[in-house]
Amino acid sequence: MIGVVLLGGLLGILNSTMAAVATTTLASALHASLSTVGWASTGFLLAVTATIPFTTWAVDKYGGRRLWLAGLAVFTAGSLAAGLAWDAGSLIAFRTLQGFGAGLLDPLVLILLARAAGPARAGRVMGLMGVVLSLGPVLGPVAGGAVLGGLSWRWMFLLSVPVGLIAYLLAVHVLPTDPPAGRHPAVRLDVLGLALLAPGFAALVLALSQTAEHGAFTAWQALLPLAVGIALITGYVLHALGSRRTPPLIDVRLFTSRGFTASVTIMGLGGLANFATLFALPLYYQQEHGHGVLAAGLLMAPAGLGGAIAMPLAGRLSDRIGARGLAAGGALVAGISALAFTRIAADTSQAWSVLAALTIGLGMGCFSAPTMGSLYRSLPGPLVAQGSSVLYMLNQLGAALGIALVTLILQTSADVITGFHGVFWLVTVLIAAVLAATPLLPGRPRTPAAHSEPATTPAKAS
Repeated sequence: MIGVVLLGGLLGILNSTMAAVATTTLASALHASLSTVGWASTGFLLAVTATIPFTTWAVDKYGGRRLWLAGLAVFTAGSLAAGLAWDAGSLIAFRTLQGFGAGLLDPLVLILLARAAGPARAGRVMGLMGVVLSLGPVLGPVAGGAVLGGLSWRWMFLLSVPVGLIAYLLAVHVLPTDPPAGRHPAVRLDVLGLALLAPGFAALVLALSQTAEHGAFTAWQALLPLAVGIALITGYVLHALGSRRTPPLIDVRLFTSRGFTASVTIMGLGGLANFATLFALPLYYQQEHGHGVLAAGLLMAPAGLGGAIAMPLAGRLSDRIGARGLAAGGALVAGISALAFTRIAADTSQAWSVLAALTIGLGMGCFSAPTMGSLYRSLPGPLVAQGSSVLYMLNQLGAALGIALVTLILQTSADVITGFHGVFWLVTVLIAAVLAATPLLPGRPRTPAAHSEPATTPAKAS
């Protein structure tokens, strides 16, 4: 079951990162401007962000299996349509459809795996999930460069169709059957909460995307959606705190749990540092060393490989000894590696940057998997879906903010190396904040029996 779920989760990550390296090719093929074609990626990202809060409610209403199959069907149909797009407008529309499918799949990966594993094996399963999260953003550019080097751009989307169909058929046979309808009392959809939260987070992501495109936080194209997003999110918090008749989509009182707050903070800061690293490295190899997309992707691959090696091992170990020590050690290794990047000069051998990328991936993997495991250990079963939604929405914000900050730093720097150093001083500060937050993580996991009692409020960290 785990492999089938991870296969579906890898689809969206690979497809989004593959398309990101093809903007110039798509603009030329579809006779459109770069800014217009850029909306194919922006539309995908916004659709993902807007769909995640709905998934929180729908997984209990319709069941994880039904929703997973629906997400695969929507994503696969969007992939086929995007591969057949005839102009920029149709590509943007079909990429948005893909995003709605990915918005169902992304949080469901964590929800299904966390429910299947239980608290006692949360770290182990989150470590396996971390392999997808680590390799997906790295393999995407490599695969995208390989496809564009020998095939039409359409195959970046069409290749997802047979994979999606295989994932669908495997899920039909492997995923457990959902409980019969009506077995549990139906929970009413928080319509007002959905109307506030989904567009609120989407507006924040749009603001950050526009910041990266226009190179300034002060551009009106960024300030307007930022103001709208803050207003909507504030409205949601007030609504959720005052909600009585209908349970809110995400109970903001989750953040009164020290363990939950520490976990999502570390994952948010770590995700921001990771996206900044993965966005800056290929630009460094392309602009400073003149490599193409494929070569730059291969040179940055050690960052993802390090995470893929460390996360399963650290996740499994955290189930026995807890997250604090592993997370602190991983943050220390990642911080030293980020500092090493600030010492790289134009004439430094690329072997050193490859080694630093591997060790920063190892360090991030050592604090990410245990932290994800501790997050699910700190939540009672009924709140797993809400915790997954919070984590994924912060992940989307981290991706957008990381790209925006790297873009601004590079655009305002005197040269490529100065900008590269600035990016990794930022990464160093972010990882230092992660290190400072690790003592707040839950301690050694309690025995499985301690988790067997039902809970109705967020669990306090030990």
